[in-house]
Amino acid sequence: MAEINNQLILIIEDDEFLRALVAKRLEQVGFRVAVAVDGESGLAAAAEHHPALILLDLLLPGMNGYEFLEKIKARDDLRTIPVVAFSNLGQREDIAKAQALGVDDFLIKANFTLDDLVAKIKERLGKS
Repeated sequence: MAEINNQLILIIEDDEFLRALVAKRLEQVGFRVAVAVDGESGLAAAAEHHPALILLDLLLPGMNGYEFLEKIKARDDLRTIPVVAFSNLGQREDIAKAQALGVDDFLIKANFTLDDLVAKIKERLGKS
């Protein structure tokens, strides 16, 4: 577990229950966690914390996940942070749009357990 200590994951998710569940699981395996409930606060949190990875819901109030991706990828200080979309949107067009905007991976919520999610984050960070 020591190899992932101090790795901060930013979760941008408007569903309170899911946000808490994912945060708790990530903390259990040794990650630090910051959370945001929408794109605006997520952008501010990314700029403040410079997380190792961002877990991004695409359906958010206000600034949605696609707009968030456009903004973060336009910033020199944030564009290299890996972003994993974690969404209920799963149509080919949704995935293609997210990929075109620079998302590093795309997970459909209904198809992944919390352990799958942790494994994917560790894989993205090279910590398998």
